[in-house]
Amino acid sequence: MLFSSIVYGPIHSRRLGISLGMNLMPVTDKLCTFDCIYCECGFNRPVSHPILPTREQVYTALETQLISMAPDQQPDVITFSGNGEPTLHPDFEGIIEDTCLLRDHYCPKAQVCVLSNSTQLGRADVVRALRRTDQRILKLDSAIDSTMRAIDCPVNKELTVKQITRWLEQFNGDFTLQTCFLRGTRDGQTIDNTTPEEVQAWQDMVQKLHPKRVMIYVIDRATPVRTLEKISREQMEAIAAPLRQKGMDIEISA
Repeated sequence: MLFSSIVYGPIHSRRLGISLGMNLMPVTDKLCTFDCIYCECGFNRPVSHPILPTREQVYTALETQLISMAPDQQPDVITFSGNGEPTLHPDFEGIIEDTCLLRDHYCPKAQVCVLSNSTQLGRADVVRALRRTDQRILKLDSAIDSTMRAIDCPVNKELTVKQITRWLEQFNGDFTLQTCFLRGTRDGQTIDNTTPEEVQAWQDMVQKLHPKRVMIYVIDRATPVRTLEKISREQMEAIAAPLRQKGMDIEISA
């Protein structure tokens, strides 16, 4: 499922409410630093010259959409997600600046939110931009390298959980951590981030990072790897329980 425009929706998000989506990636292809086995956009395809919208095009598209919306249709959030990793856009910082200005003028009650896979947090401009947003929802699907790579299939084969967590520590807990729990097989390999070892490592990582909020969720749509299983609500509650007992804010979408 690919989004065919810069601005899409508003849609009802099970995690964010009424969301006006923003797509900074090509409208015909997915462009991402991960190739997750559960991504609703499907797998990456080789794109030699991806066409990204300009900063000016994004500004115009968002302003036009906000002007057209009736007062009772205003979004709860303006959400950057789309056909891949939004922070890959070379003008991401400027686009976030523009978005905050447009939000303040047209829908001041809405929040600006970015869903990111955390792979670009080594860039100072991306970190500055994310700090301007109201919600930084940053992903890490496993605390164990081999499982993270099996689930997320990073383009950078050398990427490690340690590197990602070090980048996440820059926010001093002022972010939302997002994790998808799943199990299944791919090419005969078992993939499961719900085992006792996986869950313990993930819980230890969450306690170390201490994000202000944690979102855990299950697959909800068709996935490019068809052998994945949806985790039960009961197991998700069990994963969340020890952290909730420590006073952490854990939201489950199952």
